Amino acid sequence: MSAGSGRHVVVIGSGAVGTVSALECLRAGHRVTVVDPGQPGGEHATSYGNAGWLSSHSVIPPAEPGMWRRVPSFLLDPLGPLSIRWTYLPKVMPWLIRYLLAARNPALIERTARAMRTLLVDAPKLHAGLAAEAGVSHLIERRGVLHVYPDRAAFAAEARSWAIRRKVGVAWLELSAEEVRQREPHLHPRYTFGVVVEEAGHCRDPGGYVAALADLARARGATPVTTRATGFRHAAGRLGAVVTEQGEIACDCAVVAAGARSKALTAALGDPLPLECERGYHVMLPDAAVGPRTPVMASDAKMIVNHMNGGLRAAGQVEFAGLAALPNWKRADILRDHLVSMFPDLAGSVSAEGLRVWLGHRPSMPDGRPCIGTARTTADVIYAFGHGHVGLVGSARTGRLVAQLVSRAEPEIPLAPFDPRRFL
Repeated sequence: MSAGSGRHVVVIGSGAVGTVSALECLRAGHRVTVVDPGQPGGEHATSYGNAGWLSSHSVIPPAEPGMWRRVPSFLLDPLGPLSIRWTYLPKVMPWLIRYLLAARNPALIERTARAMRTLLVDAPKLHAGLAAEAGVSHLIERRGVLHVYPDRAAFAAEARSWAIRRKVGVAWLELSAEEVRQREPHLHPRYTFGVVVEEAGHCRDPGGYVAALADLARARGATPVTTRATGFRHAAGRLGAVVTEQGEIACDCAVVAAGARSKALTAALGDPLPLECERGYHVMLPDAAVGPRTPVMASDAKMIVNHMNGGLRAAGQVEFAGLAALPNWKRADILRDHLVSMFPDLAGSVSAEGLRVWLGHRPSMPDGRPCIGTARTTADVIYAFGHGHVGLVGSARTGRLVAQLVSRAEPEIPLAPFDPRRFL
């Protein structure tokens, strides 16, 4: 499609998914306006503070068979790796039931894994290409990632998930205690078993990366509008405009990529989708003298540790409390304590004054699959949200899929598993 012959697309959201969608729509010859009340890659954005993993093997949904038995512990332990605030329980309960049912048996988990693999399979390569276009190739590293366990028995508890990964095409290598130690000499010796996934990658500055992609989109013709989208206006059965707090923006196509804040926009179109906010925390140690050579996830802490451009970052865990609840910074303290426990040589160098903390909101669907497809009532509005823990890694192919839907072209992967209508 040549420039000038495309549609006018309003992309709502300038996070990783929205920004890549804008770039890919421009590449396809469309005119693009990006609407967001914040700056791309800013500290408010989920993409700013995530763990930075380009984990093409993150195909398993967060829930697992039998997880319902642990719901009481989620309520009783506000500082556990997954917690639910009592006051939020009535609101999250319908979503939570769907979340548990979606992973009630291995067959359902494998079905989701197969779908997610198509979305993520070569994501590190796609991100490396985007970073090169934006002149920030140094932000994307492809050195693999490491999962560590206290022992083989702890790994065996997750063996079913790893077997499903292998079944859908993910290759991984087992490491002995000695091999883990050689690879990560500063890691606590209690970790005696490891799994390395060499195909995965890492972004050293997710916020800076998204900001660079947004700069590239603007250089290629995208128009940024700093405001909040509130709804849509239709005329003669077609989309006429996106309604914002500053007025209407006339267009003939819109993309809802507003992350955890997409729910109100879909409801305005008659699509009450079960989007929930998973609150995630991180801590950053700016001047860490030690840490992992390879991005590491500790199975016992449910936490990822990476060297980033701004220091050593520990990120992870899940809290259900909604978008508006105040942060519980004790959860950041838990991450800090886990970080020192994993890397004992950090003890004495981690102070409250030197530590930076952050809270973000992961947009999550109960079945572990994002919504990518058209609205139920109109093909002029495209949904691209709900990526949960894989928003950054999944943004590269999602943006391509969005551009294909805008262009009314055949999507490069089957979209049935991601169709928003599966919930309606």
